[in-house]
Amino acid sequence: MAAFGIATGGGNWFSALALGVTLLKCLLIPTYHSTDFEVHRNWLAITHSLPISQWYYEATSEWTLDYPPFFAWFEYALSHVAKYFDQEMLNVRNLNYSSPRTLLFQRFSVIFTDALFVYAVHECCKCIDGKKAGKELTEKPKFILSVLLLWNFGLLIVDHIHFQYNGFLSGLMLLSIARFFQKRHMEGAFLFAVLLHFKHIYLYIAPAYGVYLLRSYCFTANKPDGSIRWNSFSFVRLISLGLIVFLVSAVSLGPFLALNQLPQVFSRLFPFKRGLCHAYWAPNFWALYSALDKVLSVIGLELKLLDPNKIPKASMTSGLVQQFQHTVLPSVTPLATFICTLIAVLPSVFCLWFKPQGPRGFLRCLILCALSSFMFGWHVHEKAILLAVLPMSLLSVGKAVDASIFLILTTTGHYSLFPLLFTAAEKKNLFLIGWKLSTFLAWDLWKSSVNLYSLSPPGT
Repeated sequence: MAAFGIATGGGNWFSALALGVTLLKCLLIPTYHSTDFEVHRNWLAITHSLPISQWYYEATSEWTLDYPPFFAWFEYALSHVAKYFDQEMLNVRNLNYSSPRTLLFQRFSVIFTDALFVYAVHECCKCIDGKKAGKELTEKPKFILSVLLLWNFGLLIVDHIHFQYNGFLSGLMLLSIARFFQKRHMEGAFLFAVLLHFKHIYLYIAPAYGVYLLRSYCFTANKPDGSIRWNSFSFVRLISLGLIVFLVSAVSLGPFLALNQLPQVFSRLFPFKRGLCHAYWAPNFWALYSALDKVLSVIGLELKLLDPNKIPKASMTSGLVQQFQHTVLPSVTPLATFICTLIAVLPSVFCLWFKPQGPRGFLRCLILCALSSFMFGWHVHEKAILLAVLPMSLLSVGKAVDASIFLILTTTGHYSLFPLLFTAAEKKNLFLIGWKLSTFLAWDLWKSSVNLYSLSPPGT
């Protein structure tokens, strides 16, 4: 704490926050890790030991490569560092391999790549106009935003205990958002195109990017009433955006197109046979739907309205990733979830088109797209809530009403991640850290977010 006080007194509070959370991540190295640890170890082995033509065919492990090509190349790059830690982790046939050196490498690889997330947070802070903020450091919007993002409770659970690489992926997303606020639209579009080829879950927020760039970048002027000026459309800008998407996609998918493997790659990226709900249910609409079906099936059996022999043996509450047919209610197909998600997304997309509010309106649309996909998407993971929580942090330091929504969203969202902490030590320690941090932030957020500052492009 003394070191933090010295750093903040000297104006280096951001470095102190980043260093502090990095040290905390190092303390979490010995904690338990999920099957995702083996997933990524196996991907290291696949990309290091096999030619590219076999990456999306290899199936020695059940944890096959199912991320887009850029992430495969990311694993390939990491593998050339991993070989200096433990060569055995790069053996495809060493299933469920874990050694102390493997653990250290995997953990430190997440911590190291989080540097991109730290940089993205720093860039987001530049988009905050805090001239009217209080004199106290804890009342400054940039400080609050930095704490909300750098010390995000969900990222600590998912990345540094459960084990994943959401930090640097979220960094790409936040950096693209920051570039829009900085009126660097081409850079923002490029970063998002790259992000899509790292992890395709970000397709859910693609409508916000597409509509915003078309409405606010390709159309260069509005009428006095805010409506679109059709003759202001710039074909040059549209072609430039299309060229960015094409070139990024060509670099990513080109090698597999040359190998005639695109159908195989897409079959891995979109495995619809995994079922409607993930092993740990995300608290969304389909969880309620499946719970209602369970209640109705129990009532039907009690009233002898259902034949016990015709009840599906597979259970939605078994914790397994599998296909399942509902008993009473109509079974849900991937197409049905897509239609529901599309219907939920449309209002925010239409609002972004007809009532554009600049980058801030784009950010709201992005959050609503993320929440819509979380509520109605197919096979949604509980950790997908971070796709909405992290960008919502930027809005929370703008208005009191957004701060109140953020507090509800982050509390319920992070609480839904608790099933990932199934060992006693992690539950106790992380709950204490989270409770202390959330209490501190809640107090300062409510004190200093009563319309004293705004999120706006630099110079406006």
